[in-house]
Amino acid sequence: MNENRSVFGLSGIAGMLIATVLLLSILAGLTVWGLAVQNNNMTNFYEVVNAKDIKSGIGGNGSARADHIVDVK
Repeated sequence: MNENRSVFGLSGIAGMLIATVLLLSILAGLTVWGLAVQNNNMTNFYEVVNAKDIKSGIGGNGSARADHIVDVK
């Protein structure tokens, strides 16, 4: 039998706590990053120019989206 077991080893409470802290820190990092991206895009206004010239087409025959969107700062 394996008598060298420990509740506080990496396969016990310590491992569970390390995994929990790691997952919560990843969650916090992604949340902060998502809020920063939302904040940057919230203040980035754009305007559509020449809206009547926009053509829709399949296979590359349409207008490019970037040709009709201008950033307003």
